[in-house]
Amino acid sequence: MRLKTTLEQWATLLEVDKAGSIQAAALQLNKSHTTLIYSLKKLEEQLDVSLLKVASRRSILTDDGKSLLRRAHSMIEQAKVLEDISTQLAQGAESEVVIAIDHLCDRKWLYQPLETFFTQNSSTSIQIVETSLSKTQSMVEEANADISIITLPITNYPCESFGIATMLPVAAINHPLANKPELCLADLTVNRQIVVRDLGKNDKKNVGWLKSNQRITVDNFDHAWQAVKQGLGYCRFPKHIIENYSDEQVVILNIEYANCYQVPLHLTLPKGAKTGPAAKNIYQLLLTSVNQR
Repeated sequence: MRLKTTLEQWATLLEVDKAGSIQAAALQLNKSHTTLIYSLKKLEEQLDVSLLKVASRRSILTDDGKSLLRRAHSMIEQAKVLEDISTQLAQGAESEVVIAIDHLCDRKWLYQPLETFFTQNSSTSIQIVETSLSKTQSMVEEANADISIITLPITNYPCESFGIATMLPVAAINHPLANKPELCLADLTVNRQIVVRDLGKNDKKNVGWLKSNQRITVDNFDHAWQAVKQGLGYCRFPKHIIENYSDEQVVILNIEYANCYQVPLHLTLPKGAKTGPAAKNIYQLLLTSVNQR
């Protein structure tokens, strides 16, 4: 399909509308007054529609001109975005960055820096993969991610400190464990435990105290919270998840010698020297955000 008009003609009309006159628009576009008049007249002839009229010595859009320009405006913006994307791709920016985030990490620590990244980059898509235990490690060792938020450092992969996850035991307010002022591990043994499974495919790992006689194993903390709230058992959660839910129907348990433990979180680049510029940019934004929390 051959178009009658050009993007430059519509951009010229937009500039005239913004500037208020052809003369002022010519100065903004660094073009001659005559060139703009010719371009706009040509546009009107091609469309067979009157686009401009003179009022109080100013060039203003006709009703038809306003209607058409409203639709052309998004087209002009899309063209600018295409040029920005082309520039970023020419500089080697990746079309997609994969970020693996361990399920213990506060998601705000990832999404807030990404908001800043998207103000600077309009060409790179982000794929976020939630991991746990052996999958956290395999995403790094198999270089399936560009950036990984991990727990313990992985052998031969340099990393930077990213934060701490504090793990606390909780149960529903009407659960038998919630009625005791202080618990011991023997109390946990005879009560059902909610466990989040290792999301890895092979060599699955277990972490923490797992001696309850009965367990419910789920895929993530969202499922675990629902199970706990239903009174099906107790579970350990990262403190930030407990605070986000802020649910009075779920209480923190007081367990002798086992009230809480902490898990360090780190940032690493699984692809090392092969990491692309967009991933490096996100990595730096994540590091900077550590001092802004």
